[in-house]
Amino acid sequence: MSPPAAARPAVARMRRTRWQLTVLITAISTVCLIVLGLVAAVIDARSRDRVVDEAISRVATGVAGSITLDTDEVLDLTDVKSYDLANGETAVLVVSKSADGTWTEAFGHLRSWLPGKEVAAGIVDDAILAEDSVFRDGTDSQGRSVRLVAQPLFWEDSEVEVVVFAGTNPQTFGPERALLIWSLVIGGLLLVLCSALAAYWLSGRSMRQVIVLLDEQEKFLGDAAHELRTPLSTLRLVTAPRHRNPHEIDRALHEAHGLGDRMERIVSGLLARARMQSGLAEPERVQLLLDQLTESVIEGFGPANILVETVPCVVIGDPGLLGLAIRNLVENAITHGAVNRGAPVEVHVADGRVSVRDHGPGLNPQVSSNPFDRGVSAGRGSGIGLALVAWIADLHGGSAGMEPAAGGGTIATLTLPRPPA
Repeated sequence: MSPPAAARPAVARMRRTRWQLTVLITAISTVCLIVLGLVAAVIDARSRDRVVDEAISRVATGVAGSITLDTDEVLDLTDVKSYDLANGETAVLVVSKSADGTWTEAFGHLRSWLPGKEVAAGIVDDAILAEDSVFRDGTDSQGRSVRLVAQPLFWEDSEVEVVVFAGTNPQTFGPERALLIWSLVIGGLLLVLCSALAAYWLSGRSMRQVIVLLDEQEKFLGDAAHELRTPLSTLRLVTAPRHRNPHEIDRALHEAHGLGDRMERIVSGLLARARMQSGLAEPERVQLLLDQLTESVIEGFGPANILVETVPCVVIGDPGLLGLAIRNLVENAITHGAVNRGAPVEVHVADGRVSVRDHGPGLNPQVSSNPFDRGVSAGRGSGIGLALVAWIADLHGGSAGMEPAAGGGTIATLTLPRPPA
């Protein structure tokens, strides 16, 4: 009996290949998703930074526009205190340079969201030096990340210098970015899982036909070994080196020639079977005399003790395949009827039916329920021969059966449909 599919080396290699393809496709998908996730995170971060910069710059510009300088060069922050943008969700700080050159805070809103005085003083100097808005990433007084802008403000014919700070709410974008990152991570893991499942399913589906072809190949090799074993053994005996007279040499050559023809027919039949099962060929459909085909097959057994009774009958089928089926039935009868050497194998042909009876021990209980299944054997063969008979019968729309014979032994039958009138 052949090993189960999972235990065969070829199938095991295909399974390993399937897992390797799954891992490879999953790895490629993972790398691609990681790259896409990083790109998405970078683009989102830049987009958020741009939006934040525009928002705080708008607040700083608005606050700077609401600051006025009176005739005594004193800052007037009346409009700033009533300005909506200066009292909204954005932190605002207005610092001015005193006469002694130090910077003092003139107005503050949500001051805890902005850096301390020392850090703010350094940013003020940068803004004054640049004479333009300066954006910075920093931390507020509580150590939280904050984005801020410092915009300088000058007046003509005045030495008063003012810098307006505007900073984001440190709690505004942190949770949103965390939500985006977690969404990318969880979504990426789900996509990787889906990719792995799809790769495993698709690779298995694509290899299914390959496994079927491997099964057919192994069956072909097993059937070929089974069918060629007997003629090869006989050929070895016929051609064994020994002293022979010319008559024996001629007979040995004749037998060797016959065995070569027989092996050629066997190989041709097995190749035809393999081609038909793979869909590359169709069985031949010709009218033939089943009785004459049977008699020609029996002649190939030489001096074996075989009795043949035939009634002329016509069937439609493939001569090579039907001849192979009849030969297998007769060989099975000779093999299992060897316990009674004196009893002949009886072959009867009539009405599209070939019956082969042996006088052996009868059906073995081990195979009585399924004698034509591939791999089932009573112990004297591989069980392939009868499986071929069943396959050929089914291919021709017929049937194969085996039953106990009255008085001992078994009767194996090959039944073919009769052609239309």
